[in-house]
Amino acid sequence: MFKYFFYICIFFVLANCSNKITHSGKILNQEELRDINFINKEGLISRLGYPSFIDPIENKYFYFSEKSEKKSIFKKDIKYSYVFVFKIDEEDLVVESKVFNTKEIENIKFSKDKTSNNLIKRGLLEKIFGGVGTQKELPTTP
Repeated sequence: MFKYFFYICIFFVLANCSNKITHSGKILNQEELRDINFINKEGLISRLGYPSFIDPIENKYFYFSEKSEKKSIFKKDIKYSYVFVFKIDEEDLVVESKVFNTKEIENIKFSKDKTSNNLIKRGLLEKIFGGVGTQKELPTTP
C-alpha cells in the first residue's frame, strides 16, 4: 500500500515541475496584433486566415485567440485572451472592427431584462387542472 502512495506522490511532483503553454483559437504573433485595421475581407482572411465563427445575419467575422500557461495541476495562468470582431458590408469592405479582452470579463455588464412568462400569471387551479376539461376534436380532411 505504501508503495502505491509513494508512486502517486512522485507522479504529482513530476507533473508540477513542468510548464505547458497552450494556445486556443488563432495563434497570433505580436505583428498581427499591432495592426488589425483591415480594409476588405480579402485582406482580413489573407492575414488572419478563416475566422473562428461567422455570423450570417449581421455578416460579422469572429476571431478568438488565447494563450495560457499551466504551471501546475492547480494553477493556470492566462497570458492573453482576445475576441476580434469584424463587420463586413455587402461590398466585402470592413466597416467596423472591435477587440474584446476576455481576460477582463468582470467588467462586462449583463442585462437585467427578463422575458415574460404567461404560465406564471395563471392561477393555482388553472395550473393544476389546466389540461382537464372538454377537448375539441380537430377536423380531418377526407
